[in-house]
Amino acid sequence: MANSDEPESAETTATATVTTAQTDSDLKHSSLRRRPSATSSGGLFDAESAAQEAIRDSGSDDSLNGKNSDEVKDRKTDHAGIGNDIQNDVIDREKVADYKFTYRPSVPAHRRIKESPLSSGNIFRQSHAGLFNLCIVVLVAVNSRLIIENLMKYGWLIKSGFWFSSKSFRDWPLFMCCLSLAIFPLAAFVVEKLAQKKSISEPVVVLLHVVITTVAIIYPVLVILWCDSAFLSGATLMLLTCIVWLKLVSYAHTTYDMRALTVSKEKVAKVVGETVPNTLNMEYPHNVSFKSLTYFMVAPTLCYQPSYPRTPSIRKGWVFRQLLKLIIFTGVMGFIIEQYMNPIVQNSQHPLKGNLLYAIERVLKLSVPNVYVWLCMFYCFFHLWLNILAELVRFGDREFYKDWWNAQTVEEYWRMWNMPVHKWMVRHVYFPCIRFGIPKGASALIAFLVSAVFHELCIAVPCRMFKMWAFIGIMFQVPLVLITNYLQNKYRNSMVGNMIFWFIFCILGQPMCVLLYYHDLMNRKGEID
Repeated sequence: MANSDEPESAETTATATVTTAQTDSDLKHSSLRRRPSATSSGGLFDAESAAQEAIRDSGSDDSLNGKNSDEVKDRKTDHAGIGNDIQNDVIDREKVADYKFTYRPSVPAHRRIKESPLSSGNIFRQSHAGLFNLCIVVLVAVNSRLIIENLMKYGWLIKSGFWFSSKSFRDWPLFMCCLSLAIFPLAAFVVEKLAQKKSISEPVVVLLHVVITTVAIIYPVLVILWCDSAFLSGATLMLLTCIVWLKLVSYAHTTYDMRALTVSKEKVAKVVGETVPNTLNMEYPHNVSFKSLTYFMVAPTLCYQPSYPRTPSIRKGWVFRQLLKLIIFTGVMGFIIEQYMNPIVQNSQHPLKGNLLYAIERVLKLSVPNVYVWLCMFYCFFHLWLNILAELVRFGDREFYKDWWNAQTVEEYWRMWNMPVHKWMVRHVYFPCIRFGIPKGASALIAFLVSAVFHELCIAVPCRMFKMWAFIGIMFQVPLVLITNYLQNKYRNSMVGNMIFWFIFCILGQPMCVLLYYHDLMNRKGEID
């Protein structure tokens, strides 16, 4: 019985070996046939014979290992083990065949037309993570040297009362004014409630909203000009005032439009046979809700709507981490301003009244810390603070900015870097002007004009002087938009506009405005003294 079992086992083993060899040969043949090196050799070697040679080499190793018939029987009964061994043998034999045939000296090394990674047609398709890390290392090294050099030259310039001092108590009227701004949304809500009950006519509603929004922005301006407050306190109040004004305008404009749609819904359905699109996502008739207005006033958006997309919960750990980042980057921003920008500005001359070369040198020296401060400001406000606020109120749409750093034109930059203001401009200025028959170019000019006025208010009112530098700087963007759009249309896929944007904003425009406002402010104080 034992004698009869032994030949059967040998026959089965031989059959399995032949089957495995054929299978491996077919796999190796197809694998080598797929490789460009095998097909491009032009008959320099036979892929099937290569696979068989690899199998023979592997088989000779098995024979040297002295496998007996009992081990063969065990492998025959263990199907899973056989499958794994066959798969591993195929992988090993493929590697052997690769080294023996694919990488021979006669195999062509150049098969396709390729571009260098840094060529103009290929540079933006490659990953530049390594170069990004190199830039970080260089920035850390260079700025570490600058920090040490600055400390050795000027010492520690940040005073103990940088964040808070006893003089801050003189700004209490501004703080009270900030708290009293809540009166204006409440007044707007009362007007809308009366309009819903049809207690007042539509012209009266519009007039009351105009009065509320006008007083909402004039009242803080008068308080700032009346009080001898610090620039930071006045700028904070003006920024908050502008936000409240934009929200009030959006609330009044949106509710007006919703009332108009409610009135005309049935008329349009009867005359034209159309219905109000469902994409508006609004309830008809419009229900004035104090809860929706309160949520809108604290939400990180400037465009009112009755409901917003909401997240399911608040991530407390995430909020804590973002708050920690906000504190750190705010400290970095304050350190750069006090330790670097102040000495440069104080040791400079008026850029329009002194030596031209000296003014250029001061502007270029100021441009580097100005870029750092500006980037820290953007990261702290648009990324950290707005996301923290959105998380606390569970606000879902968190597209507060787009990839403005890749903007190829100045127009793209203004569309992407501040999405809340951009959406407000498009919704309440640009398209209403177009609906009134104003051309697109003139509508865009009006949008820039509104932006320039508010930029000037946020800087000129806290400084208590109106030199119009911020207004001129924003309106100067209009010709830059035309120039960069022309260059983009002439030179497709070009980053010329992006270079112009970075040069104007970070090297020329902002440092120049800082010097102009500083020297004008110092001259004003000198005249007062």
